[in-house]
Amino acid sequence: MKIGMLTSGGDCQALNAAMRGVVKGLEESCNGDVEIYGFLNGYKGLIYGDYRKLTGSDFSGILTRGGTILGSSRQPFKMMRVPDENGLDKVEAMKSNYRKLGLDCIVILGGNGTQKTANLLREEGLNVIHLPKTIDNDIYGTDITFGFYSAVDIATACIDCIHTTAASHNRVFIVEVMGHKVGWLTLYSGVASGADIILIPEIPYEDDKIIDAIQKRHQQGKGFTILAVAEGAISKADAALSKKERKEKLAKEAKKWPSVSYKIADMITERTGSEARVTVPGHTQRGGSPCPYDRILCTRLGSAAAKAIVEGKFGNMVAMKNGETKLVPLADVAGKLKTVDPDCKMIAEAKRIGISFGD
Repeated sequence: MKIGMLTSGGDCQALNAAMRGVVKGLEESCNGDVEIYGFLNGYKGLIYGDYRKLTGSDFSGILTRGGTILGSSRQPFKMMRVPDENGLDKVEAMKSNYRKLGLDCIVILGGNGTQKTANLLREEGLNVIHLPKTIDNDIYGTDITFGFYSAVDIATACIDCIHTTAASHNRVFIVEVMGHKVGWLTLYSGVASGADIILIPEIPYEDDKIIDAIQKRHQQGKGFTILAVAEGAISKADAALSKKERKEKLAKEAKKWPSVSYKIADMITERTGSEARVTVPGHTQRGGSPCPYDRILCTRLGSAAAKAIVEGKFGNMVAMKNGETKLVPLADVAGKLKTVDPDCKMIAEAKRIGISFGD
């Protein structure tokens, strides 16, 4: 059996652990009669035939290693049908390299954009298995994505560290957490770290509500406030704009503020007189070793992927649903986004203990 493998899009802590799970599962199922070809730097490797043959030893000792031994890159789905600068048809090139190696299947690890291209390859006749990776936890059809809880650990630790300096100086601190379109990471790390205000893209905020929450804490004798803000947080006023109007406004504001957190910080300082500081952990949220939960999750997803390959159940994403692995057709989930439901129980429970969402 010949299997291709690639990791595409943004990296995360548990990619190696997931690949290890697949390979160990295949070696056990096929009594070692399996060849693994790793395409380097995401879809670029599949497009340009940049790969290397891997052995079981390549996957030994990488359960705890962050990043990806294959390298990764971002290849926007909307550009996949557009020829490269030399006129190369990317889709045909990927199909050709798959067939030249005589692959039985290609295992693709990645997020939403990666998944859409995986589905495209399925539609083109290739045998594909997708494993859901992203620190954003926004892939439709699975309860959890690997990389998410590892990122939650890091973002939570960052906010935890801010608590002591915020309390010492009686300041308002904003920690900007990754998440342009969805707020899963900000929500979980904000609740885990005891943030006082959590702002996520799914719940547009009002400046007045933020100020009310800060002043309420001040009246209670609490001299500091911590905000966990998703990088994609948006005000109600901006949410009401058309897409074009919002884009034009953001372009103007970018000249003054690096991100929404700095805009909110200036608003808080102006309206309360309290000094507001911004901390951006950035790509540290993608780094380091995967947490124990992700190691277990990836081992299970990888094992389930190996079983699907041996049984010929291609064209699927290996998902986690209600604590069990499940095969979900790529055709049913590709292109869909899993967002936070503003009316979900977790939001209601967070509000019940006094956390403000700016609404």
